[in-house]
Amino acid sequence: MVDPSLAVGLLFLALLPSTVQSSIAFTAMAGGNVAAAVCSASLSNLVGIVLTPLLVALFIHSGGAGGVDGLGSVQKIASQLLLPFVAGHLLRPVIGTWVDSHKKLLQPVDRSSVLLVVYSAFSAAVVNGVWQRVGPFDLGVLLVASSSILAVVIFVNGIAARAAGLSRADTIVLLFCGSKKSLVSGVPMAGALFAPAQVGMVILPLMIFHQLQLFVCAWLAGRYRQEGEALAAAAALPLPPQDEAAALARAEAISLPIPEACRPGVTANLALLTRHARTVLGEDSA
Repeated sequence: MVDPSLAVGLLFLALLPSTVQSSIAFTAMAGGNVAAAVCSASLSNLVGIVLTPLLVALFIHSGGAGGVDGLGSVQKIASQLLLPFVAGHLLRPVIGTWVDSHKKLLQPVDRSSVLLVVYSAFSAAVVNGVWQRVGPFDLGVLLVASSSILAVVIFVNGIAARAAGLSRADTIVLLFCGSKKSLVSGVPMAGALFAPAQVGMVILPLMIFHQLQLFVCAWLAGRYRQEGEALAAAAALPLPPQDEAAALARAEAISLPIPEACRPGVTANLALLTRHARTVLGEDSA
């Protein structure tokens, strides 16, 4: 249905690791386990440095899309992604304090570097005639395919979280870290794994998916945040009285008469409401 290079790009998209910054930011916004998000997203990127080239060699280049030097690609990707990561951590005892105190100055540099990576890759694609090969129909197919991939992954993550019995905070981590793809890692990887003339077509699905995941995950994070605020507000409310004596004391405090014949039913209903409230709040109903 689409250009073979775009089909390769969709498959390459599926083989990439997760994002780091946006996964952590959305997890924090939604009230999830931020520490787990940091570990999960970082591990995904570190493993992806080795695993993604191997998966590309297995699923893409083995299908006739051209050979790839697996070890050479891993070395090239490691020099562009892993080396700066390790260097930053090793230098943190030396420059960490200065970096923390100059975040406003360094944040534009950080974002500009990402922008330059994407801009250079997409500019090369335009020079190589990407818009002569990609039409409105192709863009529509990519949008539908990207939406379908994102919807399926979010749905599967939700089912997996329930099956594993994860808490709400960890479910949020699985949802956001498990449904994202890294544009910052994907562009250098594509440059190392594919021919220069093919890179622009390969990363186009990734660029569409990346924008789509930001919009969808921002909406989901806002929804989770509202739910978390509602749960916190409900948790702050006192639970109903647990026995007849407590119920009578509460009724007397608000001048509510309870006939003696109705007291057993009122007590039973209060106990039932308490179990429902604890279930909604995620507490042990026992």
